[in-house]
Amino acid sequence: MKLTENLEAMLARGEDNATMRFALGSAYLQAKAYDKAVEHLSVAVDLDPDYSAAWKLLGKAQTEAGLRVDAIETYRRGIEVATRRGDRQAVREMQVFLKRLDKTD
Repeated sequence: MKLTENLEAMLARGEDNATMRFALGSAYLQAKAYDKAVEHLSVAVDLDPDYSAAWKLLGKAQTEAGLRVDAIETYRRGIEVATRRGDRQAVREMQVFLKRLDKTD
């Protein structure tokens, strides 16, 4: 059984939390199922708005899905969260991704 199938089965059993949604979003992103990745990563940040890694991955999924404006907003919010949490590496990475998106204007 594929990872996404295992995680979806766990989710169907009611095992829903930010970490589960992050893992599912990450698996869908690797499978290039960008819309599904965006769906699950969006829920992850709703469930845990301080999950800086989920903000970063959501921005990446949105970028891959062609949702540039959403990705820009996500990275901005993610940078705020990561800054507040002291997650300097996530801040730096999201700043780089945001700068790349800003250059495509």
